[in-house]
Amino acid sequence: MHVNFMKYKWVYFGISLAILIPGLLSLIFYGLRPSIDFTGGTLLEIQTPAKNFSEVAKNQNLELSSVQPSADNTYLLRFKTLDKDQNEKFKSALGPDLIEKRYESVGPIVGAEMTKKALLAVALASIAIVIYIAWSFRGVPKPYSSWKFGVSAVAALLHDALVVLGIFSLFGHFYHVEIDALFVTALLTVIGFSVHDTIVVFDRVRENLPKMYTKPFSEIVDFSLTETLVRSLNTSLTVIPLRWNNIQICSICLLVKRCLR
Repeated sequence: MHVNFMKYKWVYFGISLAILIPGLLSLIFYGLRPSIDFTGGTLLEIQTPAKNFSEVAKNQNLELSSVQPSADNTYLLRFKTLDKDQNEKFKSALGPDLIEKRYESVGPIVGAEMTKKALLAVALASIAIVIYIAWSFRGVPKPYSSWKFGVSAVAALLHDALVVLGIFSLFGHFYHVEIDALFVTALLTVIGFSVHDTIVVFDRVRENLPKMYTKPFSEIVDFSLTETLVRSLNTSLTVIPLRWNNIQICSICLLVKRCLR
């Protein structure tokens, strides 16, 4: 089977821009909506048979970020802010059979320094990717340049990361979806997926260049993409079962990434 991918390359570029541009504009004007993991807040650990935490918090105009259940009807609640008076009012609304185990203010889990280090690591990794691919592909026949393969891989990486960031910026603005520490993990995973997928396709192109040297480059790319299509689809299908479990944010990021390929 031979799929003519390159015939519709401008359609793909158009779809990519239609997704990328709104996300970039949203990032510029709205930014991302940080969770308590980035901003800090208040932790409240309680033991109670009640389970209507979100409803009570909404009625009292409290920002409840997350509810983490544990054994024996014990719950760890994270609030953006919860002073002592608000805490007492919140507990009273949940009923008399409530035991407070912990009430404390917490700092951000993901600090500015960690974010800066992560960005620096991605930048250094991108430079390393360009150099590695340029060196590994140094044997490609002329007029093809190994450096173009490296730069293209980093461009694909940045494209995929920006699409995910843009989509979650839109989610945050319109649906109040917050990003947390798991989102950072998912974004780094997306970057890893992107580089891996790109290198697999590029490596197949490199193998086919000497064999199909007389063919147009677009035809070589079509043939290489067709050969790696099944592998990419199989990888994508492993993400779908994760969609509705406890790592939903991570799954959405990966699903967005897989849709880009």
